[in-house]
Amino acid sequence: MTAPFDTPISREGATLTGPWRNPRQMLAEQHYDGHASIHDDATAQKLGFKGGTIEGPTHFTQFEPLGFALWGERWFREGCLSVHYRAPVFEGEEVRAIVTADSDEAGRASARMERLDGTEILAGSIEVGSGHGPTALEARLASLAPLADPVVLRDVHVGLTSARIPVRMGPDDHMGHYYPFTLAQKRQRMTEPSDRFATAIPFEMISVLIQHKAGEDRFPVRGPHVGLFADQEIRLIDGPLLVGADYEVEREIVGLSGSKRTESMWVKSRVYRPGEATPVAEMLLNSAIMKESYASYAAEHATLYGS
Repeated sequence: MTAPFDTPISREGATLTGPWRNPRQMLAEQHYDGHASIHDDATAQKLGFKGGTIEGPTHFTQFEPLGFALWGERWFREGCLSVHYRAPVFEGEEVRAIVTADSDEAGRASARMERLDGTEILAGSIEVGSGHGPTALEARLASLAPLADPVVLRDVHVGLTSARIPVRMGPDDHMGHYYPFTLAQKRQRMTEPSDRFATAIPFEMISVLIQHKAGEDRFPVRGPHVGLFADQEIRLIDGPLLVGADYEVEREIVGLSGSKRTESMWVKSRVYRPGEATPVAEMLLNSAIMKESYASYAAEHATLYGS
């Protein structure tokens, strides 16, 4: 059988390292709620970034050959990547993916990505199957203090669940204002191309499949605002997800947290085949809303909680 990737991988003991790659920016034209996103240069620069950031799940593709190298075909059926984004990447920068197998858990490894200057871009866990204990993000979410004094997120609560909405991704389906490209276009710019992705949706595009209709089952979050992906986990339970197949997505708020600059909503999205009760894939996503991007944040905070 032909290997799905021709990615060169170096091995040193329990550590596998992928090659340096230049991920591409494909969200410069992204719009939601009538305004540009953190991936637009001007919007990002207003919030203190040097330019439009490359979307986090773009980096997941560089881990696919490493997952396959560790676990073979099982990676495409039951793979899981769970990471905290630590620094942004901008087009033109080189990054590489690194995994180190866990000596106590054959189905799990640590995962990290670094920039050429040594900056850590993301860190977390990669695994196949279940039963390995909490993933990197499950452990992280459990350790965070609940959100105090919410403003943008004051009308939402843990346990709030959306109705199922139908989704699909054909090779030439335009994925809307949130994701202004097709799978075929994305495949031309992926860091690790594979013929397999003609029929199986790659990990980074599972995020697109789940999120591209998020506006149709909107939670009562106040806006307009600008947000970014701070933490993300994608898990296949009965994969792969197939190009052109019909699915349904249900979303549930499973956590609310915050920092000096952000209010964060942690959402677990479950992907089902139509009419079935057991999900075939899941995504845990922490969408961090930049407080300063919500124009009336300070005034509303003062009204709600005092100065």
